[in-house]
Amino acid sequence: MTKRLYYDDAYLWEFTATVTSCEPIDGSTSRVYLDESAFYPTSGGQPYDTGTIQGRKVLDVYVDEFGDVAHVIEGSVEAGIQAECLIDVPRRVDHMQQHAGEHILAGVMYRFYGAYTTGLHLGASDSTIDCTLPGGRTHLTQEEKEFVEAEVNRIIRSDAPIKCWFPDEEELKRLPLRKAPAVTEHIRVVQIGQEEFCACGGTHPRATGEIGLFKLLDARPDKGKLRLTFVCGERASRLYHQLYEDTLKLREILNSPQEKLAQAAQNAVDRLKDARREVNTAKSRMAEAVIRGELAKGGADIRYVFDDIGTEGLKAAADAAVEAGKTALLADTSENGVNLMFASPKGGRDAGKLLKAFVAAHGGKGGGSLEMARGFCPDRAAGDTLRGFEAEI
Repeated sequence: MTKRLYYDDAYLWEFTATVTSCEPIDGSTSRVYLDESAFYPTSGGQPYDTGTIQGRKVLDVYVDEFGDVAHVIEGSVEAGIQAECLIDVPRRVDHMQQHAGEHILAGVMYRFYGAYTTGLHLGASDSTIDCTLPGGRTHLTQEEKEFVEAEVNRIIRSDAPIKCWFPDEEELKRLPLRKAPAVTEHIRVVQIGQEEFCACGGTHPRATGEIGLFKLLDARPDKGKLRLTFVCGERASRLYHQLYEDTLKLREILNSPQEKLAQAAQNAVDRLKDARREVNTAKSRMAEAVIRGELAKGGADIRYVFDDIGTEGLKAAADAAVEAGKTALLADTSENGVNLMFASPKGGRDAGKLLKAFVAAHGGKGGGSLEMARGFCPDRAAGDTLRGFEAEI
C-alpha cells in the first residue's frame, strides 16, 4: 500500500521515492507506482496533483482498485530506481485554498442554516458545493448570501490554525464532527479553529490566513438542493483584479463615475432597445413598400429575397402580400444562411407544404400551417433559387 506523504505534510513539494513498478499503458504513457507518494490522487471532489517523476510529466493520479496510488506519466521510468519527484506547486496551493475555503463555507452553512453538504467539486475556474437545507429550502436571500460571505472571510482573517490528523477511536467519538465520516476506519479529521471539524483526506494550508480571500459567486437551486459557487485565494484575487479593470473600462466607455455606473449601463441598454425598435419599425415599413411595388407588377405569387430585413420585416412583407390576396414566398439572407417565411390567404395554397418542399430541396428545415410557415436554410445560395421554385401543391 502506498504511503501517502501528503497526509503528514501538505507542503512537501519535492521528495524521493522508490519506483516499485512501471506498467506501459500505450506507446506514450505508463502507470507508475511508488513506495510512498506526496502526489494527491483525485478523490473527495479534489482533483489530482500534477508535476514530474524523474523528469517525466505526471498526467493523472488516482487510487486503483487495491487502494494504491497510481501515477500516469508521459513515457516511462525504470522500476527499482530512486525517482526524484516534484509537485506542481501553484496547482497544489490552489487546491489547498479552494478545499479549505470549502470547509469553512460548509461549516458556516451548517452552523447558521442547518445545511448538510452533499457534494463538492473543485473546478478549473470555480468550485461548488451542494447543500441540503431543512424543509427542502433551495435558496438564500441576498442578505443571507452577504452574511455567509462575510462570515467565511471573518474566519479566514482570524488566521485560525488548521490541523489534520488520525484520531484514535475514543478521541473520534468526542469530536464534534459536522457530519458522519464516509469510511469506518483510518479516519482522518481536519479541524479549522473551533468552527469546523470534519472527516477529510484532502490537502489544506496550515492556517486560514493562507486562504487569503473568499468570494461567493452564486447560490441557486440545483436538482432539489442549494448549489453554492465560489472562489478562494489567488482565484478570488484574479477575479477582483479582472472586475476592477473591466469597471475602469466601463467607466470610460459610459463616461460615468463608479457610484452611477450601474444606472449608466441600464440607460445605455434602454437606449439600445429603443434604437433597435426604431430600426425594426423602419425595416418593416421598407418591407411593406417593397412588397407593394412587387404587387404592382402582377403575377400569381409574390417572391422576394431581402437582405437582412429581420423577422419583423419578413412578417410585415408577408402580411402585405396576404392582405392583397397573394401567396408570399419570402427569404431573408443573413450571415448564417437564409430565413424563410411563406404565407397564403385563406383558401389559397398550402404555405406549410410549400415551405417543406423548398427546405427539403435545399438542406434546410422548417414547417408551419396552411397560412403561415417558417424555415431556415444554412446555404445562403438557397435564396437565389426562390424565384424559380415550383411545387405542385
